[in-house]
Amino acid sequence: MSGKKMIGVDVGGTFTDVFVLDEAAGTASVAKVPTTRPDQSGGFLDGIGRQVSDLSDVAVVVHGTTAGTNALLERKGAKIGIITTQGLRDVLEMRRRDRPRTWGLRGDFEPVVPRDLRLEVPERTLADGTIRVPVDLDAVRAAAQQLLDQGCLAVAVLFAHSYANPENEALAVAALREIWPTPHVSASYEILPEIREFERFSTTALNAYLQPEVSGYLDRLETALKGGGFDGEFMIVQSNGGVMDVGTACQLPVRTALSGPAAGVIAAAYIADTAGFPDVITGDMGGTSFDVSLIAGGQSILSPQTSIDFGMVVRTPMIEITTIGAGGGSIAWVDKGGLLNIGPESAGSNPGPVSYGLGNTRPTVTDANVVLGRIDPDNPIGGKLTRLDVAAASKAIDTHVGAPLNLSTVEAAEAILRVANSRMAGAIRLVSIERGFDPKRFAFMPFGGGGALHTGAMLADVGIGRAIVPRYPGVTSAMGCVIADMRQDFVQTINSLADALDTATLCRFMQAHVDQGIAMLAASRTTFEAREISFELDMAYLGQTHTVSVPLTVKVNDTTVVAPTLAQIAEAFDAAYMAAYGRLLEKGVRRVMNLRSAVTGKRPKFDLSTLAPVGGLAEEALKGHRDVHFGTAWFSTSIYDRLALPVGAEISGPAILEQPDTTVLIEPGLIGRVDSYGNTIITREDA
Repeated sequence: MSGKKMIGVDVGGTFTDVFVLDEAAGTASVAKVPTTRPDQSGGFLDGIGRQVSDLSDVAVVVHGTTAGTNALLERKGAKIGIITTQGLRDVLEMRRRDRPRTWGLRGDFEPVVPRDLRLEVPERTLADGTIRVPVDLDAVRAAAQQLLDQGCLAVAVLFAHSYANPENEALAVAALREIWPTPHVSASYEILPEIREFERFSTTALNAYLQPEVSGYLDRLETALKGGGFDGEFMIVQSNGGVMDVGTACQLPVRTALSGPAAGVIAAAYIADTAGFPDVITGDMGGTSFDVSLIAGGQSILSPQTSIDFGMVVRTPMIEITTIGAGGGSIAWVDKGGLLNIGPESAGSNPGPVSYGLGNTRPTVTDANVVLGRIDPDNPIGGKLTRLDVAAASKAIDTHVGAPLNLSTVEAAEAILRVANSRMAGAIRLVSIERGFDPKRFAFMPFGGGGALHTGAMLADVGIGRAIVPRYPGVTSAMGCVIADMRQDFVQTINSLADALDTATLCRFMQAHVDQGIAMLAASRTTFEAREISFELDMAYLGQTHTVSVPLTVKVNDTTVVAPTLAQIAEAFDAAYMAAYGRLLEKGVRRVMNLRSAVTGKRPKFDLSTLAPVGGLAEEALKGHRDVHFGTAWFSTSIYDRLALPVGAEISGPAILEQPDTTVLIEPGLIGRVDSYGNTIITREDA
């Protein structure tokens, strides 16, 4: 399939973005179309169809999906049941005895599985793996039939301590799969063989909750692609920034949560590092949210778990992303105390901002940018409309913000942007300053449809010295789909004192993870440039609850793991603990909790210089001028066709660079320079 095209598709809350790479021709093309609800497959197929007429010319389609995330946030997953150990049916509801509002005395929570669908069966495995009570398979079958009679579409099996010995759970799952009419059976020992009951139960239950929805969605896409002549490989982005085949995604849909934003971070890391900026803070501003992540030394930061919503914990490796409700469609409103707020409610893609003219009457961040002249009303992105309604946006801002705060239309629009910018800057400080990173040593990379409109504000408010705007910022997450490597993560609880650790057992687990990962890569039709295998341990001192991640240097001969020594493990823990806390605990007893392994197939990366402009003059890219408001005054602002700007062009603010997928704003006092990859580097003129 060499020479064929590669397609990345990212489905967001407002737009569906498509990036098409034709390496043989040395070209790339993009499309941005409205996301379709409730079935996102419509926008997915529409976006591809706008750029590719013959799907037989496509080698790979990689998809960053929000289908799972949306199903969780909107609680629109399937009706499922749970079969668990006697006495444990309420683990999902008890959680960690936390509250929706930390300082409140009230708070409601309903687990995704009601109590009458959480059934118990006789069985008991102890924490050391000893089976005290064998599983009653007749009770398992009876529970399964009861759940089917009640209309359940999927089932999760959650037995106590199955991470230590999966025998009882495996027997129950085998019996279930013989009688359950669909493949939607989730076993906790397969999903998360890790200590801590609630996190294991929550992750497995949410996986079952998503299986019918996500697998049905992916099946529709795969069928439609094949119907159009596609015979290549269809892959899905995981939350860890890697990709997996569609079959794995149907089995493990919980790993697709936040897959779209993760793809954006992967692309940002590659683009920035190639351009000479290994340290970068990303800001993905779409129609619904502003997603921030930090990349240090070219590497994104992985978090072992996240909460999609209160009480909905997913414990699987995810790129660490902070999300706030400050997208282009976020609604501006004044509360009872007279304070201006932005979000979290969003107008989304339907009806969208007031200026779209599709029925919304409450102003959004996009409407403020339109009123201030920063977005050209005659050339909106996304291809949904031919013109934006400036008058309607002005009226909405007057009614909902200007009148309550006694501000003019322009003052109210500026106030909306100041509040939005303040929230965005706060999110950047959260991932940098509050975690010990100096933002001055980082570059800021805005992307998404609206990110590049707020670059100047982020430089001023946070103190970052420069920004790098990628060639196609509006479809960066879609580009990340094309760039992402294939990766599989594994975890296994060890729960042993370090000095008493059986390194042969540890090595056996490592080898099992490597074998599974290598088999996954071998089953793929993808070509890999290289293969990477990494291990780390979750460790702590005896008596501590929280662990530190301890990278473990382990020799692998071809695919055979060489067992590490106890001394190597102790030395690695001391280094990691010292880096985290600045000191070691004298006479502290080290404890190994979990082994984490990752097997990665490195996919070939395309040459970013493919995206660079060829020839031309900056003067030829000038489209004209219009008045744009900055601060307290209107400025005559140069408008450029960004994609026509040549390498080396320097554009002084105020200026606006327009392209089909986004608008780049260069504020007064800033200058933009086009580098050899087509990125625009924005700095202060006096820098």
